[in-house]
Amino acid sequence: MNPHTSARPSPAFVGASWSAMIVGIAAYLIGLWNAQMQLDEKGYYLTVLLYGCFAAVSLQKTVRDRAEGLPVTGMYVGLCWMSLVTALGLLTVGLWNATLMPSEKGFYAMSFVLTLFAIVAVQKNVRDLAVADDVPAAQQA
Repeated sequence: MNPHTSARPSPAFVGASWSAMIVGIAAYLIGLWNAQMQLDEKGYYLTVLLYGCFAAVSLQKTVRDRAEGLPVTGMYVGLCWMSLVTALGLLTVGLWNATLMPSEKGFYAMSFVLTLFAIVAVQKNVRDLAVADDVPAAQQA
């Protein structure tokens, strides 16, 4: 195994990452709650958000595992990329065909992208903090 040498993330970056993730998810869900669309449409957009979040975290973990020399099959990496692209495609097709104002479509797209970016940063921070906690303080200096 190739040990990953990364610095402990700063509290400001950890806080900013968590804040961005919470704001992105909350904005998306509040938008869905207040949307004038049928329940099945709301379910579609909620499922796309959850699928996108899972795909983004899974891809980030897979890429990092490979960078650290941990075994990851090419098939799984391909599935992660395919899942992320599929989630983005499903959101794009859904918004393209939705009877929403362009500003609403932009709102959903931006909150979705913010959430995916932030959830990857949060997952990275969680992993970096776990690694930093496992390394004795003398080795971190």
